[in-house]
Amino acid sequence: MTVNLEKKLAELCKEKGMRLTGQRRVILQVLSDSADHPDAEELHRRVSKIAPGISIATVYRTVSTLESCGLIERHSFADGRARYETSGSEHHDHFINVETDEVIEFRCDEIEQLQDRIAREHGFEIVGHRLEIYVRPRDDKNGGK
Repeated sequence: MTVNLEKKLAELCKEKGMRLTGQRRVILQVLSDSADHPDAEELHRRVSKIAPGISIATVYRTVSTLESCGLIERHSFADGRARYETSGSEHHDHFINVETDEVIEFRCDEIEQLQDRIAREHGFEIVGHRLEIYVRPRDDKNGGK
């Protein structure tokens, strides 16, 4: 984990009145370094490679605490598993590959502007949202159909 990220996490924990214990630090490190959105079991597998003494129960308790403090976000995609990522990154949306369960982050300013326009037309202001688009690889042999 980079020094800046570690410092930022320590500051966020302090703001939230939460101690950044060694176990929490390792779990946050693994989440911060993850390019995907691991569920608790996968998170435990990764954490165990760094700190073998951390139990699955500790991972579940820690992600619950970190989520309630706003340090991580929980996503529940179509597979029903709770998956996690660190909070505070730039807003992004998700493609979920229905064949592999892979989660791909993306950002599209056109989609963001369209959502804002539609909300305004209906008399609303967007205060938050999540966009999940379920996809599968195109079969280009048949013209992408």
